[in-house]
Amino acid sequence: MPRSAGTKLTEFKLYAPGAKKVVLAGSFNKWDTSKLLAKKDSKGNWLVKTGLKPGRHEYKFIVDGAWINDPRCTSCVANSLGTHNCVVEVK
Repeated sequence: MPRSAGTKLTEFKLYAPGAKKVVLAGSFNKWDTSKLLAKKDSKGNWLVKTGLKPGRHEYKFIVDGAWINDPRCTSCVANSLGTHNCVVEVK
């Protein structure tokens, strides 16, 4: 999702050195599983940046096809699937 007026560039990072593909999906992109591909650095961290509007956004990572929560996230909410989504607050 490109950054547009009224959005704040927000970085998401996941340490998964053995992963082959990491995608970020969330309420901000209608849980699209293909648009926000993360890039892997030399240390095994996957990074993705996107412009988010101020407010509360739910998200998850998709690692090689498996939906996982961000282990660095301190705020989670229950979802309709009986699991939890991570929450990021953009000021």
